[in-house]
Amino acid sequence: MEANKSIIISPKLQWIAAMAMFMQALDSTILNTALPAMAADLGRSPLSMQSVIIAYTLTLALLIPISGWLADKYGTRRIFSLAVGLFTLGSLACALSDDINLLVCSRILQAIGGSMMVPVSRLALIYAYPKDQLLKVINFVTMPALVGPVVGPLLGGWIVQIASWHWIFLVNIPIGIAGIVFAQKVMPDFKREPKSLDILGFIFISCGLILLSMGLELGGEGAISLTFLFVLVFIASVFFAVYVFYAKKKTNPLFSLDLFKIRTLRIGLLGNLFTRLGVGGLPLLLPLMLQVAFLHSPSVSGMMLMPAAITAIVAKSWIVPLVRRFGYKKLLIANTLALAVVISLFALPDKTTPLLLLVPLLIIYGCINSFQMTSMNTITLADLDDNTASEGNSLQTVMQQLSMSFGISVSMMILRGIENTECLTDGNTELAFKYTFIVLGIITTLASIIFLNLKKGDGDKISGRKSKNE
Repeated sequence: MEANKSIIISPKLQWIAAMAMFMQALDSTILNTALPAMAADLGRSPLSMQSVIIAYTLTLALLIPISGWLADKYGTRRIFSLAVGLFTLGSLACALSDDINLLVCSRILQAIGGSMMVPVSRLALIYAYPKDQLLKVINFVTMPALVGPVVGPLLGGWIVQIASWHWIFLVNIPIGIAGIVFAQKVMPDFKREPKSLDILGFIFISCGLILLSMGLELGGEGAISLTFLFVLVFIASVFFAVYVFYAKKKTNPLFSLDLFKIRTLRIGLLGNLFTRLGVGGLPLLLPLMLQVAFLHSPSVSGMMLMPAAITAIVAKSWIVPLVRRFGYKKLLIANTLALAVVISLFALPDKTTPLLLLVPLLIIYGCINSFQMTSMNTITLADLDDNTASEGNSLQTVMQQLSMSFGISVSMMILRGIENTECLTDGNTELAFKYTFIVLGIITTLASIIFLNLKKGDGDKISGRKSKNE
């Protein structure tokens, strides 16, 4: 990257990265409250619309690993502009879609852009700023990503009531066009010689992830038998096993197996995956329950999610003192169990419950969930060094996207399975939601076992905590 030392860095570069994070965060949350309206217009059941979300998150997870390679080879400005352009074009295609299959394909196009948009803008910041300024810069550009979940559900509910669901995608278009124009003036064009791309390893992992996600999604929709689901999961496992065998012999595999020898990274990734299996479906389940089971309007269900999102922002400032006081191991075990209890408590309300009584529970959920995600993400990166930081960070990002996709699929599979079990619900959708929250709470409780493998002093270096002898 020698030739780039003369590049003048505009202070507006931070706003480009902030815009990218806001667009992606807004798009990820604005959809949840609009799904019932979209389902009615497309002639589908609201409980069978998760493919619209899963197609996006799975595509993100598949393509994020190669975004850095593309930026290094072809330049950050070119790839970022291409990413925003694809995201904007995908948004337009979504708005013009008139059936579920076309909408899913449009979401995939949108996600191809999204998979590069945020990682490339973050990579440009890493290249542009010295390390002593990077924490401040990253904190600045992350704030819009926290604002998105506050604005998204409310905006989505409001739009489908005054207009139509198509407009939730059209709002991205002026932002995207402005982003492309802005990027041509502000985004530096960093390039460097990337290592060779492990195409074969990428194919092995992609095939495994696609088959696994397809099995979970189709199982969640009740479109395949349990036997066929196990067959898909088995074939996916074969692809993962083949990759492990291949990576042991490959000089520069897509993800080095040596990464999994780092204990805190391994525990953090597993904890992330299993915790999100329990909690990942809540941003979708809560709006669905409020609209489908409790018969509230989209705008009301969107408004009800705001307390959790606002509390999550405020609670982020408390995580450092808590980690320094209790350490990662105690905090993660206790917090995961508390999160499991809160998830289970969502089974208590019914359609006669005053909405104001839900607000304290949503506030507690937002706070505890914020602690959980921040502490899990930071312990995952705690023991990475200069040689493993880039690859480990990429692996963590992929796992986050995958676990979100799997969390939605698993929660919808549980919901539909319970709804179709007459001895439990007798076709009562409200009861199906109640039992689903209880099952998700149990799954989250089991996730706390993973964090028992942490040691008392794990993460002390990054938290600034002084270790104490037992």
